[in-house]
Amino acid sequence: MSYLRSAAGEQALRYVAGYRLTDSTLVADIASARAHFGDRSAVLVETVRLRRRAAAKFADAADWLFTDEALQQATAQPVAAHRARRLAGATVHDVTCSIGTELAALRNRAAFVIGSDIDPVRLAMARHNLERSGAPVPLCRADALHPVTEDAVVVADPARRSGARRRFDPRAYLPPLDELFAVLRNRDHVVKCAPGIDFAAVRQLGFGGEIEVVSLAGGVREACLWSAGLAGAGVRRRATLLDTGEQITDVEPDDCPVAPAGRWIVEPDGAVIRAGLVRHYAARHGLWQLDPEIAYLSGDRLPAGVRGFEVLDALAFHERHLRQALSARGVGAVEILVRGLDVDPDALRSRLRLRGDAAATVVLARLGSGRAGRGTAFICRPSR
Repeated sequence: MSYLRSAAGEQALRYVAGYRLTDSTLVADIASARAHFGDRSAVLVETVRLRRRAAAKFADAADWLFTDEALQQATAQPVAAHRARRLAGATVHDVTCSIGTELAALRNRAAFVIGSDIDPVRLAMARHNLERSGAPVPLCRADALHPVTEDAVVVADPARRSGARRRFDPRAYLPPLDELFAVLRNRDHVVKCAPGIDFAAVRQLGFGGEIEVVSLAGGVREACLWSAGLAGAGVRRRATLLDTGEQITDVEPDDCPVAPAGRWIVEPDGAVIRAGLVRHYAARHGLWQLDPEIAYLSGDRLPAGVRGFEVLDALAFHERHLRQALSARGVGAVEILVRGLDVDPDALRSRLRLRGDAAATVVLARLGSGRAGRGTAFICRPSR
């Protein structure tokens, strides 16, 4: 660690950064690095590779230090910036600061920010990363379950991995979520969790605030738990779509009818679906549900900035009939979306054996419940 932060280490990292380090060149590149830097070659190669991976999450990570596990759990820069905006003007203590990604965003918004972690190596990395990317932040070594501050808003990101394995039980997080809630019960706090966490289990552990689900670049990134003192008025669930800046909450109207498909089919952003706010989203945009149990929505107008699918044809789902309908349209390339049916899109695409120059999207859905339920195939033209 001290070597990587030294002038010699930085020079060595710049040298190794000149290697391609691709699958086809990795063995030769490692051999070359070993010839130049001996036993230190492994950590140099690993650091350069981690920095390249980090570019997908951060715009300014070229000089940062990482561990593989810390990078996997690190919050993407736009997501951390969003959280920092919600905490603007507050005094904030990041009690699991790791390599400093949250602190880098918080220091630009919070009135005062401090970081701590139980891992001395990650603390050293955080110190290096923050100094290289802007103003330094006070750091100390401390256990998240034994806070060293009193009045600050606590931000925590419990570890959800053990090596390559994920921890799904919130009581198996490090620190355990139930113990963390007990320690923070009288303090404002923000806890980052995996997006797939069981919301009911979180409530059973005593959490009574707002659950925010955040998406970025078309993917759901996290569920963030905001204590009651930091939650929106009456809000228990929120979906935040960073790609568009839109936010949907459960205090909004959800009077959404169920009706046959109109001109467009819309699949809401994953954050909306994960937060259980499909009906609220539909009500906001004048859409309706195709089925009360399915997330597909429909409408005669497409919401601004949203990718939708213009319905060209609808038929009862049967592979042979679908193949015939697509062939009649000269479709050779097809995108397949599925909800409510046990269909593998890739396997179905292969079985359709399509030939043609046109492209289309097929939306498959089970509409109706019980014996009345049926698979329906909508042949569509995507808006983009």
